[in-house]
Amino acid sequence: MTDMTGVGFEANRRYLTRLAYRMLGSLSDAEDVVQDAWLRWHAAGPQSIVQPRAWLAQVVTRLCLDLMKSARHRREAYVGGWLPEPLIEQIGAAETNDNGLDVPYALMLALERLSPLERAAFLLHDIFDRPFAEVAETLERSEAACRQLVSRARRHVQEDGARHTLQPEEARHYATAFFEAAHSTDPTALRQLLARDAILHTDGGGKVTATLNPIFGAEKIGRFFSGLARKLHETGQETRPYAPVLLDGLPGYLSLERGDTMQATALDIRDGRIVAIYVVRNPDKLGRARERLMQAAAS
Repeated sequence: MTDMTGVGFEANRRYLTRLAYRMLGSLSDAEDVVQDAWLRWHAAGPQSIVQPRAWLAQVVTRLCLDLMKSARHRREAYVGGWLPEPLIEQIGAAETNDNGLDVPYALMLALERLSPLERAAFLLHDIFDRPFAEVAETLERSEAACRQLVSRARRHVQEDGARHTLQPEEARHYATAFFEAAHSTDPTALRQLLARDAILHTDGGGKVTATLNPIFGAEKIGRFFSGLARKLHETGQETRPYAPVLLDGLPGYLSLERGDTMQATALDIRDGRIVAIYVVRNPDKLGRARERLMQAAAS
């Protein structure tokens, strides 16, 4: 491996990982795909590749399409609601050229309704801004067929993935306010933070306690969290430690619930109210989260 070979690949690693993650919903699977792409890049003789990013994106997309076929069968047997493995980042971290590729949870869930080809075409063209000629080459379809794929995907997705960027101080404020309200036995403060038609999604994967179906409405969500808080107070179990973070670009936090259950909570904020809450509790998706939380607690 020459230095130029490594530099050319590393310059695109973050981009490729985000592309694979958006297609697969699993950071660990995305990293495996990118490593496989590295092996193919090295074997192909990268010095002869004219457009490295386009070539690598094509390889990663095709590898993801292969994985998505088996992933769809696994999702059908999944216990309860499924949420993507959270992509954890520090609030207020310096932005990079690839930060525009962030896709919030709402859009990730909407993408689950698409076929693998629709998902790939939509992500490549509408999210990663690749021209239809490149999308067609990557998917081995005509440009006309790819335009149809993207058009169908847009109808399915609609406005589910609209992004609402917050300033760092706002993100910390909402994360802290929600954490405190969600652990209070009085649901009043939490209801004041929520939109009337807010929705709560939880993912335990059948391995830890979680709701099997979404909970709709500020009143029901408020009662749900206040009920959990009462049980914690009765048993003397506090939720600590806790650390505000960004999860797929959304404000939220990492926490250790009841002293032993790792949890990642993301908040979708629109017009000053929380419209959706995404709680990931499946331990298979939170290995990195536990490490980040322990580091934050020690600092």
